[in-house]
Amino acid sequence: MQKAHKNCQSCGMPLKRDEKGGGTNADGTKSTMYCSHCYEGGKFTWPNVTVGEMQAFVKNKLKEMGFPGFLAGFFTKGIPKLERWKTA
Repeated sequence: MQKAHKNCQSCGMPLKRDEKGGGTNADGTKSTMYCSHCYEGGKFTWPNVTVGEMQAFVKNKLKEMGFPGFLAGFFTKGIPKLERWKTA
């Protein structure tokens, strides 16, 4: 059984903000680790992304949503510590 996380362990998005309620595992159950943007059907939607690319992508998304640059940077600095990137 996966441990339930508050944030996606790939991009850092709060899972409660995920409009689909989380990604899906291979068996169709909800993932308790990853959001629907990062994980569908038991696979990463962006399998070859690097941690640096993910940080840049999320930072840009936050800016698009109206977050100031310094806050976007603050929110993305923890991405390398998330589960997906620990073994990478």
